[in-house]
Amino acid sequence: MMGQLELFGKVHTVPKTEGIKYTGSKLKILPYILQMTSDLEVHTALDAFTGTTRVAQAFAQVGYDTTANDIAEWSKVFATCYLLSGKPDSYYQQMLTELNALPGRDGWFSEHYGGEDEEGKRPFQRKNTRKVDAIREEIDRWKLAWEDKCVLLTSLMYAMDAVDNTIGHYAAYLSGWSARSYNDLHLKLPKRFPIRTRNEVRQEDVFDAVSRYHDLVYLDPPYGSNNEKMPPSRVRYAAYYHLWKTIVLNDRPKLFGKANRREDSRDAVSPSVFEEFRRNDEGSFIAMQAIKELIEKTQAHYVLLSYGSGGRATKQELYDIISTYGHLVDAREIDYKQNVMSQMRWTNEWVTTDTPYKEYLFLMEK
Repeated sequence: MMGQLELFGKVHTVPKTEGIKYTGSKLKILPYILQMTSDLEVHTALDAFTGTTRVAQAFAQVGYDTTANDIAEWSKVFATCYLLSGKPDSYYQQMLTELNALPGRDGWFSEHYGGEDEEGKRPFQRKNTRKVDAIREEIDRWKLAWEDKCVLLTSLMYAMDAVDNTIGHYAAYLSGWSARSYNDLHLKLPKRFPIRTRNEVRQEDVFDAVSRYHDLVYLDPPYGSNNEKMPPSRVRYAAYYHLWKTIVLNDRPKLFGKANRREDSRDAVSPSVFEEFRRNDEGSFIAMQAIKELIEKTQAHYVLLSYGSGGRATKQELYDIISTYGHLVDAREIDYKQNVMSQMRWTNEWVTTDTPYKEYLFLMEK
């Protein structure tokens, strides 16, 4: 389950993790996160915006008592699958075999998200949504314990992710069928790992999550765009991944728009202060003030913050915030194009928009 990566003359173990296609995925920078934290005295860790839970999965595998937190229902399912479910693979494989054998049937998911022939503009071919309809109803009918249900739902989301007709999210769909959409939906066992740590899964506001002490807190807030022309109606995370919420809840929500988004995923209904593009009355970006408040309230010995060059904050602004509430231990920049990490070069501005997108990691001691 482990790979290896050599960084700065040291060989570091990189645990294997899983996740759906995700705009905020930390798969590429996970080795660097582990490199920066490997020499710290850490027993407990919080992944505060855990998303697909890749960082939380890695933290647990390297031996931290890990808490995964996110307000998204689907994220809670992933976290429960990997951090809490303890039954053997054989137990779940038997159920997955039964679910895979179910004949497909037309239902709610097929009506709203399945397409046929050259119809396109739908996230799945109808043959696969018919399987989803049958499988999702059967999972509810079994009335399983929550941890067991989460393993099956995780498997279902991965199976759907493997045959979708999207560019990675569910706010818009490809006009013609993608090659993978022709494949048949098939449930596979999630690649769980032995649970040897004391883990927790929370679904709460991040300011509440960080108020409980952890030796290490990893913060990966959504980035409010630094594009001054970004319209108020731009798509937010709740809208990008609305379908996964529906899979988890199976609540047949009221829908709107060409992408059949959940009514509760409208921008005005589910905004994130960290994605806010506006300034407050004092002229400061609201997203930046939220990050400042978050770091101030975080109860931890170490805080690791990741931030992208497309966000509202400049490196200098983040450095000033960190210096106010702690001591900067290390800062790194990751060039996605070259997939390398180097020491931070301090400038007041991010890289310009015509250069490759970069991710920055700030490690502070409070």
